Amino acid sequence: MDYSVGQVAGFAGVTVRTLHHYDGIGLLSPTGRSRAGHRRYGDGDLDRLQQILFYRELGFPLDEIAVLLDDPGADPQEHLRRQHRLLAGRIAELRKMADAVEKAMEAQKMGINLTPEEKFEVFGDKDPEAHAEEAERRWGGTAEYAESQRRAARYTKDDWKRMQAEVAEWSESYVALMEAGEPATGERAMDLAEAHRRHVTGWFHECGIEMHRCLGEMYVSDPRFRAFYDAMRPGLAGHLRDAIEANARRIEDGARNQD
Repeated sequence: MDYSVGQVAGFAGVTVRTLHHYDGIGLLSPTGRSRAGHRRYGDGDLDRLQQILFYRELGFPLDEIAVLLDDPGADPQEHLRRQHRLLAGRIAELRKMADAVEKAMEAQKMGINLTPEEKFEVFGDKDPEAHAEEAERRWGGTAEYAESQRRAARYTKDDWKRMQAEVAEWSESYVALMEAGEPATGERAMDLAEAHRRHVTGWFHECGIEMHRCLGEMYVSDPRFRAFYDAMRPGLAGHLRDAIEANARRIEDGARNQD
């Protein structure tokens, strides 16, 4: 049997535009055409689409999926074993996320656990929880948010002071490199971007390079974050975003060279 593009889109839960795109880049070209020239998909095409959607769900880019599916030396059994390994990895990651959420749910008190006097001593007239509701709305369902809340509930006044001292030292170093005219792609800027990533991981939640990239974009796109960083020095938010991207590429290149 063969099927129209609309039928296949309905089967797979994708849009017709997506199928047209896959055809256009040669990832999934239907094996048949109707007399009127319309796309007709066979059972083999549906099998290939299932594989494509599987790898897309795991985050593979389309060009890598094409390589995986079109390798003439691919062993079908090895292909299935690879899928099993990837699924097992995803399941393990989801379990970790579920554990983090459960820990957050079990916490009797979330957020910054300081008295009003201690908050004023540490933060002055700046309310550290001013955007708590917005943060919960944007990230409340993520493991990272749950982990941040769990950690914040444990921190003492001295912990927050130590954290602020780290931020102040980092800020002074970053302002100095910008005043020296050093580019965002320079070693010093990338090292400070990496220090920033490790600060987030150390104090709040695990921050991989993709998460760090997202934070860098937010520092530029969100007016409040941009104002925070640009108050250190005008243009620092954009400079940091570019340094974060340069550092991420450096880490990726290093990982590829080790393979």
